[in-house]
Amino acid sequence: MSCVPREDLDARLIRLRQRLDERAPEWRAALVLSKVNIYYLTGTMPSGALVIPRDGDAVLWVRRSLTRSTAESAFPRLQPMRSFRDLAAAWPNRPPSCLIEKESVSLAHVERISKYLPFERFEALDSHLSAVRAVKSPWELQRLEAAGHIHQQVLEEVVPTLLEEGMSEAELGAEILRVMLRRGHHGVARLGMFDTELFLGAICFGESSIRPNPFDGPGGVEGLDPAVPLFGSHQRRLQRGDLIFVDVGCGIDGYHTDKTMTYTFHGDLPRAAVAAHQRCVEIQDAAARLLRPGAIPEEVYDAVTRDLPRDFLEHFMGYGDQQVRFLGHGVGLHIDESPVIAAGFKEPLAANMAIALEPKKGIAGVGMVGIENTFVVSAAGGRSLTGTSPGLIAVP
Repeated sequence: MSCVPREDLDARLIRLRQRLDERAPEWRAALVLSKVNIYYLTGTMPSGALVIPRDGDAVLWVRRSLTRSTAESAFPRLQPMRSFRDLAAAWPNRPPSCLIEKESVSLAHVERISKYLPFERFEALDSHLSAVRAVKSPWELQRLEAAGHIHQQVLEEVVPTLLEEGMSEAELGAEILRVMLRRGHHGVARLGMFDTELFLGAICFGESSIRPNPFDGPGGVEGLDPAVPLFGSHQRRLQRGDLIFVDVGCGIDGYHTDKTMTYTFHGDLPRAAVAAHQRCVEIQDAAARLLRPGAIPEEVYDAVTRDLPRDFLEHFMGYGDQQVRFLGHGVGLHIDESPVIAAGFKEPLAANMAIALEPKKGIAGVGMVGIENTFVVSAAGGRSLTGTSPGLIAVP
């Protein structure tokens, strides 16, 4: 078991308090309810609530299981609770307002809380927690490095050996997952986006990768069926001449990297598709060079996209009406984190942020070309954690 060090937990709480003092100076208390954020701040993932008063020590109230949380967490103050009634009894002098995670806490849960903790109003905690989580500690970067190493090995070296004519997308996905699990992948791919699921990622042959789907990303996917538009199809089978598109997450101790790799199977793509792919790689590399402390995300986005030709922009970052308006996104405990490399994101980058860059372009009759790698922001520009292969790996 790899426990989050006490010094990391202390530093995270200090940084969150500092952020709230600067950006929400009227705050008096925060109530953290989502399990991923509880894990970030306490090193354990129970059912419960983390209470952070402005004046006083933070306390993790654990409904299930205190025994487990005590064994795996270095957080110093854990208390048992059967319901929010217990928390309310121990917190008689509550302030009139409280910060909560409005993006992830349901209205029904707020109503249950309010039965025992009748705050006059709730304010949003989400942006503050996201900003704190965006900057990774050395301990977190070690996890990202380990995930990136698995990612690079599996997608750049192993996947070409797994490809067999006639196999289905789902079968390839299962083989990729098997290999990643045996090398240490934690087995899930977590998203912060509301009501959005992701199993491993997207495994696509040919035009499956430009198939419309509900996921807010540039790639498409056929999916398992209408109820599970994820992963890969049981019906679509690998044929000679196919473009293969693999966009998956990999994680260690809760921390993810994100990577996309493409392959050609027993054949060549049209020259225009190869040129589009190469342009995407150039865009990734240009954006990576700009991932330095102090850089403004929307300026990075503008710098690498403003001079792209109109014909290239057609189906860039999504095929047809599937286009998205970003070039990259933060990664960590969720695959979709802050910051976002897109217009409107003005908060400067900081050293040790982890950002996945994913320029991609859909090609009719071919599929989605392009690339994605996870980079760490540094004074020398983005440092790739997931490899340097330009993709479009030929499988003879």
